[in-house]
This record gives sequence, C-alpha cells and structure tokens, in this order.
Amino acid sequence: MTNPFEDPEAEYLVLINEEKQYSLWPKFAEVPAGWTTVHTDDRASCIEYINSNWTEMRPHSLVQQMKATA
Repeated sequence: MTNPFEDPEAEYLVLINEEKQYSLWPKFAEVPAGWTTVHTDDRASCIEYINSNWTEMRPHSLVQQMKATA
C-alpha cells in the first residue's frame, strides 16, 4: 500500500476546521494547523463518521452570511 489515505488496516483521524469542513487523516501524520481531531478509529469508521456528520457542504462562514442576509 503506497497511499496512506487508503490503507484499511491503518488508524485514522477525522479532522474538522473552523469552516466545519472534515478531513480523513492518517494517525501517524502531524495534524495541520487550523484543524482539530474529532474522531479516531479505523478507516471505515472514520469515513462513516464523516458521512454521518458532514451534512452541510458549504463553508460555515457562507452559511452564516446567507442566514444574515435572509
């Protein structure tokens, strides 16, 4: 396996940023600035977590802006 994002045996993190966007991240890699870990498990569980929780694809700031102008 050469791609660390596709190893079903590895542990992963689910990250979230201030725009409430999610990312699947290998556990061995340093978490990038601006991202926070919200879940840790195997790849399938992390993908399920993202699919269950990332229901709004628009950046949070855009959603807030649209609500303010509505």
